[in-house]
Amino acid sequence: MGNWILRGDFGSAPDDLAGMVLGLMVAFLGGHVVAWVYMACHSGLSYSRSFVNALIVLCLVVCLVMMVMANNLLIAFGLMAVFAIVRFRNVLRDTLDTTYILASITVGMAAGTRKFSTAAMGAVVFAAVQLYLHWTQFGARHRYDLILNLHWARPLGELADLGSLLERHSRRATVASQRSGQGYEGADLSYRLLLRDFRRVDELVTELKSFPGVSRVTSLKAEDENEV
Repeated sequence: MGNWILRGDFGSAPDDLAGMVLGLMVAFLGGHVVAWVYMACHSGLSYSRSFVNALIVLCLVVCLVMMVMANNLLIAFGLMAVFAIVRFRNVLRDTLDTTYILASITVGMAAGTRKFSTAAMGAVVFAAVQLYLHWTQFGARHRYDLILNLHWARPLGELADLGSLLERHSRRATVASQRSGQGYEGADLSYRLLLRDFRRVDELVTELKSFPGVSRVTSLKAEDENEV
């Protein structure tokens, strides 16, 4: 197996039926690897089954294109002219989708030029990197997990009493907004909280409702700061 990985590239080998079938099979499997990783890691509302199928078909098509070129410069220029006529109007909603397209094209090119070990290793490394980024949630930010809205009827100078209550339940409490009313004391406050234990949200809300000067308590679970 190790010898196949190290010496599995046959870029200068002559064309034959067995080599063509092997190249198409490698492209087919490589396209499946890219498509499976996309299905496992995709998030958001722009998921498309046709896009998943296109990743596999694109890998095969690029493999065939490379076989047709066969190191022939005239054929290469002819294919460029043909593809210049065909225009693709599909706009990708997710920037990361572009990387899957490029990965499918690259694996297909490697398989079509008989660089089988390059195609296999490239597909595996691409899958490993994408799965790592997905499983570790790399790049995601989670600075708070609860938005708390309430009305404070006591003087603003006594907010320290409320702060001590919030500190018992949260690792970080930030005032997101403060609106003072006219004709009455107090203010409408909005807090962003990073809780010590999210399972104790009901306990926090119950204590706030019974706290002197606090009324109209509402809470909202905050979502991760990710683009979907």
